[in-house]
Amino acid sequence: MLRIAVPNKGSLAEPAADMLRQAGYKVRRDLKELIVTDPDNEVELFYLRPRDIAVYVGSGTVDAGITGRDLLLDSGSDAVEVMALGFGKSTFRYAARAGSMSDVADIAGRRVATSYPGLVQGHLAEAGVSAAVVRLDGAVETAITLGVADVIADVVETGATLRSQGLAVFGDPILTSEAVLIRRAEVSEDNGVGVLRRRLLGVVTARDYVLLDYDVPAAAVEAACQITPGLESPTVSPLHDPAWVAVRAMVPRKGTNRVMDELFDLGARGILVTHIAACRL
Repeated sequence: MLRIAVPNKGSLAEPAADMLRQAGYKVRRDLKELIVTDPDNEVELFYLRPRDIAVYVGSGTVDAGITGRDLLLDSGSDAVEVMALGFGKSTFRYAARAGSMSDVADIAGRRVATSYPGLVQGHLAEAGVSAAVVRLDGAVETAITLGVADVIADVVETGATLRSQGLAVFGDPILTSEAVLIRRAEVSEDNGVGVLRRRLLGVVTARDYVLLDYDVPAAAVEAACQITPGLESPTVSPLHDPAWVAVRAMVPRKGTNRVMDELFDLGARGILVTHIAACRL
């Protein structure tokens, strides 16, 4: 059986479970369950701490897992990213007293507090900056106020918490993170990881696209297909009235109404949008 590590708590846990469920896998019903066996799909799900998942995957204890890109890079494990999953997005940045620093080079010789020491040490090394990295397990934004550090490196969303401490971000983002599917570096996708990847890709695509059906005058079909080119090519079918044709195509969910307006202006009628539950590309 394919062994898959899944977050047991935190912001990634519920979206990861929803995605696996939509991909056709059996997930736990009780939060106390730590292992779920799915014989129909020949997989076992292991519910682990998000921070530990990359370690388990890299060591070969499990074959694949879902975790954050930040946690993967911070772990230093041999696990590799297979694909991004489109949820749990965050930005990792440096912050210091407002106006005190403007570039990563300003960190040289300072103390940097973070919950991701491996990630920060790697980033500073790439930038050629030498600094002391202080590991904290929470409330990183108060480290400067308490005198533990001169700089912090943490996940930044709105920045409101930083501003409340008199801090401001500086320099380019260290990392843009999101949930990712990972696997062991030496494992090929022939052992079931490929099926898992295709299923999850189908869910991601279904969330990003809708199916658009419409009737359009035959004389305008080429222009209509330019608006809705589909993934490979749109499906064009003749109608009872030879002056009209029916078109079906997948289009990005974002901007669907704009596309419908353009088609209507072109002469298309009976424009229908259908949500996609799953697909294979």
